[in-house]
Amino acid sequence: MLGPLPLNALIAFEAAARHLSFAKAAAELNVTPAAISQQIRSLEEQLGVRLFHRRTRGLALTSAAESGLPALQEGFEKLTSGVGQLRGETRQNALNVWAAPSFAAKWLVPRLQRFAAAHPEITICITASGDLMDRSGDPSALPASAFREHDIDVAIRFGKGRYPGCRVEKLMSAAAVPLCSPALLRDGPHPLKRPDDLRFHTLLHDDTPYEGRPDWASWLAAAGVHDIDSNRGIHFNHVSLALEAAADSQGVVLSIGQLASNDLASGRLVIPFETRVPLDYAYHVISLDDSPNVANVDAFRAWVAAEAAGQGEERLERMAVSGA
Repeated sequence: MLGPLPLNALIAFEAAARHLSFAKAAAELNVTPAAISQQIRSLEEQLGVRLFHRRTRGLALTSAAESGLPALQEGFEKLTSGVGQLRGETRQNALNVWAAPSFAAKWLVPRLQRFAAAHPEITICITASGDLMDRSGDPSALPASAFREHDIDVAIRFGKGRYPGCRVEKLMSAAAVPLCSPALLRDGPHPLKRPDDLRFHTLLHDDTPYEGRPDWASWLAAAGVHDIDSNRGIHFNHVSLALEAAADSQGVVLSIGQLASNDLASGRLVIPFETRVPLDYAYHVISLDDSPNVANVDAFRAWVAAEAAGQGEERLERMAVSGA
């Protein structure tokens, strides 16, 4: 006989099973790893089964845990939905959109007024979260359950596009391009004329932690420049800082072209060289296969696809050097 439902222990198990880490589960639930370990041990004793193989390089689910986890996650989703209904929540005219902070700040937010003008009946809520960036290449990092858990209607994510249980469409491909102030093309003792001239300029780095991030080493190799220290220069933890430094003529930054599209259009930044390195990752728009907010989701998906249609690599190529 199982007895009273060990809800806290089940929550701890689901988080640990999803992350395959007691430490990450503890961080998510705002408790200590020791507390997670104790909850799991208590649950194993109550159920009479082992749930994890504890190995030196991490955790692995037992066959019992693998078979029970999907039903447990489905139960939590239904519980969350039921609680929302008890609260009398209504989302008929709301849309919750999640995006990575860099994409939200530099690409999405500057365009939102056009969506608001086209759909004044929809209240749109934007959440900028680093959880929306692929860090490990593991598609399970954004399970369909996360949409229900965080009340996400639409997510825009830079990644591989493999998100089980979700409706995924590629929004834009991406490439690494150098970006600088137009002043660097003409001013100073060493104006930028060819990639080799980068040895006379400061390299600016966007070190935002996400999978597939552009890196100077790869770009310099593609441009045929082999004797420049690709790590030198100034490093930033957010793309907005790196782009602002570039616009201020402090150096040349390597970034994803779409993140600088407004600065390119205004002429604050230019792409000084034609060499671009295509990235394995791309921007995708993601929603649940069975979204309960389908009308608003479809309206946003159609709008953002139309916005992205003019922001592909072809458009960026026309912006090279001239900023036109």
